[in-house]
Amino acid sequence: MMNQTATLHVLCGKPAAGKSTLCAQLSRAAGAVVISEDAWLATLFGDQMSSIADFVRCSQRVREVAGPHVVDLLKAGVTVVLDFQANTLESRAWMAGLARQAQVQATVHHLDVPDEVCKARLRERNAKGSHPFSVSEAQFDQLAQHFVAPTDEEGLEVVVHSAV
Repeated sequence: MMNQTATLHVLCGKPAAGKSTLCAQLSRAAGAVVISEDAWLATLFGDQMSSIADFVRCSQRVREVAGPHVVDLLKAGVTVVLDFQANTLESRAWMAGLARQAQVQATVHHLDVPDEVCKARLRERNAKGSHPFSVSEAQFDQLAQHFVAPTDEEGLEVVVHSAV
């Protein structure tokens, strides 16, 4: 039995693809709560994160706490926009599991933005210091190697957003 009052929105896109901007738009449109992995990571582990391995370790700890909270919100009928990276099969499987536990629909928003556009946005974002984390182009390239675009076979509704 699906809970028809809430939806879990997740975002898939490379760094600087526009995930946080889309989160804000989805939140306003759906009256949803946004839970931002970057905000939690920066507050809880900012001084411990200097590599991608650090991110993976700290992200897992945040997921252990955030997961049950997200399920509780969804069960209470609150739509959630989960601003966590959904860039791998493993991360999307975790998110789909949260939706199954809460018996709600999960929608993955795939930001299909060319690397060149993301890198230009990344340089601008890094220069402004407007994001909790600075990502170098080398780190972008390393992260992009692990990026897997979502497919319908994963059991999530997929909505593609292309760069304009």
